[in-house]
Amino acid sequence: MTELLDAAAKGDRVATAAILPLVYADLRATAAALMAGEAAGHSLDATALVHEAYLRLVGPAGRWESRRHFFGAAAESMRQILVDAARRKKAEKRGGKQARADIDLDRLAAAEADPDRWLMLDEALTAFAAEDPDGAELAKLRLCVGLPIEEAGEVMGMSRATAFRQWNFARAWLTAALADHSPDDDMSPTA
Repeated sequence: MTELLDAAAKGDRVATAAILPLVYADLRATAAALMAGEAAGHSLDATALVHEAYLRLVGPAGRWESRRHFFGAAAESMRQILVDAARRKKAEKRGGKQARADIDLDRLAAAEADPDRWLMLDEALTAFAAEDPDGAELAKLRLCVGLPIEEAGEVMGMSRATAFRQWNFARAWLTAALADHSPDDDMSPTA
């Protein structure tokens, strides 16, 4: 995959096309888990989520420096697609208002995926990225792409112990930030 990413970064369209079959099954499984709690008839399904994320990944900005960069981009792309869908769903013109929604970070993929949860998580991840960019990237790989901590750490070039330490901190920070969150709150966690 590293060789394909290198070739794709140099503009090789064949290499870019060859990457999808290598990552499709993992991205599809992650998307299916993320979409499991969505209501029937939702305008976005797991296949559409993977395809839209992949189209964003191979667009004009589709240059990846490493496996880490690719999976980071995939995590960000899937997160942004879900957040955008949630925002559209909750838009005032459609009668939506944000409300408090508790999020269990350890079971996010299996939890009901309501728009409030994705919007709150997006805000929390954005605030966390300002404080700890590596922790936020690890959290995105874990929560949005569904990578196990060991694999997310490997993608980021971290040891297993460092990845677990970073994840424990990220989970605690995000849980604290989300615990008392209301739509107008500052996302910084209170000790």
